[in-house]
Amino acid sequence: MPVDAWVREEVEIPEGVNVEVSGNLVKVKGPKGELERVFDYPGVKILEEDGKIVIYKEFPRRKDIAIARTYKAHINNMIKGVMEGFQYKLKAVYSHFPMTIKVQGDMVVIENFLGENAPRKAKILPGVTVKVHGQEITVEGIDKEAVGQTAANIEQATKVRYRDRRVFQDGIYIVDKGGKPIKF
Repeated sequence: MPVDAWVREEVEIPEGVNVEVSGNLVKVKGPKGELERVFDYPGVKILEEDGKIVIYKEFPRRKDIAIARTYKAHINNMIKGVMEGFQYKLKAVYSHFPMTIKVQGDMVVIENFLGENAPRKAKILPGVTVKVHGQEITVEGIDKEAVGQTAANIEQATKVRYRDRRVFQDGIYIVDKGGKPIKF
């Protein structure tokens, strides 16, 4: 078979991580926890061979190659999550009204934002922990997508509407993603 008649992406399985592949379901277990995900795209096969995960497709089109590489990135993120975890840091900024931030169950409650009477709320996804230290907020977990979405929910909850953004720059902003500062 000619080399360009198939696509083959490989992911190394590091020590301390156990990966089970059964059909379209991939389970990854590590020191921080366990993640599982269903990868379902016609013709793309996921196999486990010699300590590697192989993503395979015969006679691929451009979209099939993109899907295989996306699956590789997702599996790498799952492995990194169960080994190290993911962490986002947010900072509350205000100049007009001091806001109060609390975690209540699976919600982050932001009170007195721009002097509003009704509190603003942001959903915390399952498997994610949120810690508030004064004006610093830390979002942690092993699932990269859940951690990122929770941080985005908190940031979006304080979006300023119907006011001049140049004057009212109050809000909660993501300032750090996994040790890498965000440039503004």
